[in-house]
Amino acid sequence: MGRLPYDENLNIGYLSRLFDDTSNCYKFFWFQAILEKLSENKISFTYNELINEMIADAWYMVTEYRLRLGPSGVTDNLEEAVKYIGEKNIFPASEKRDKIIEWLENTDDKKLIRYKKELIKNVPYRIQVPFFDEIKIDKREWSRPDQLSQKINQQRRLIYYYEAFCQLDTTICVNEDWVSYLLRNKEILCGWLQLNLIHYLQRRNPSVPGIADKLSAPEARDIERVRKYWKLIIDIRPDIQDIYGHKNMVGEIISVDHFVPWQYVAHDELWNLHPTTKSINSSKSNGLPEWDLYFEPLCRIEYLSYSMSKENAKVSEAFAKVSRYHLNNDEIRKSLYGNDLAESAFSERLHNIIRPIYDDAKNSGFKEWRYEEALCQ
Repeated sequence: MGRLPYDENLNIGYLSRLFDDTSNCYKFFWFQAILEKLSENKISFTYNELINEMIADAWYMVTEYRLRLGPSGVTDNLEEAVKYIGEKNIFPASEKRDKIIEWLENTDDKKLIRYKKELIKNVPYRIQVPFFDEIKIDKREWSRPDQLSQKINQQRRLIYYYEAFCQLDTTICVNEDWVSYLLRNKEILCGWLQLNLIHYLQRRNPSVPGIADKLSAPEARDIERVRKYWKLIIDIRPDIQDIYGHKNMVGEIISVDHFVPWQYVAHDELWNLHPTTKSINSSKSNGLPEWDLYFEPLCRIEYLSYSMSKENAKVSEAFAKVSRYHLNNDEIRKSLYGNDLAESAFSERLHNIIRPIYDDAKNSGFKEWRYEEALCQ
């Protein structure tokens, strides 16, 4: 998938086959860890160092975006390791990568170590199979990693070789013939790897949108235009209340909420955004609003916005500006924001857009949420 830079001294054809047989995610994360840590001054790594990188790289995908890393119905040890750490509530899903690495380097958690040992049983060896043109590995040999590493070391021109075998402290050393190539072409190789990883994750998560945006923690998002748009509407219609707590929005610092969480949709489309208060938005976090409680109020406030964009010159002008950035699907634009829609037709069309996404998010593990304070009033 994609052509890699040629080198007359290396077999790039073998490298291009690195991810040909990928029933699990491990090869992607293992090779990515090598690329991340490789430098002119550091070409040797322990298994433990690389596994820590793999867990940190998978952290956001699993904890925040709820992506499945392995085949359905099959235990994926990288995914399970991340979930196990997440369940310990040591740090939030949005924790910085270096903090996760620091914790992994210093923990002696026995269950996590078992996960790590499972992860090193195969991937350090099987990832280099495309390069095996001088040796043959019998089926029984794959279960004896100490002997296996010695035999693989007999193959010439591998990406890396294995040094003294000692479980998680086993060290690999990148072949000097490959070091300069990997460093020189690092940006291209990372792009090639991520493209392969995206296609792999799409197969494992067929109903999840925006896979390409879920490979790492998000960059800062700008929805200030949407906030200003809703502030204009609220200034004109001071009776507007938020849909969860029925809070009057006049005088509130407006917070823009994604009805179906951003962590699932990975976009800032206008039809999924509405105003609420900061405290309510914080309470909701990445929960799914209970459909029967909150979808109708969402329809009402979205239809109010739609109606005002047709009837009020200032709102119409603001809508034209905000929609350039936050209404990117032409089919939805024509269906939901066309002329002369009655509220019932608007609600039906909004239902048809949001409900499948909502159900997919729920099936992916996002939990339903309700604003308890409103229920107590």
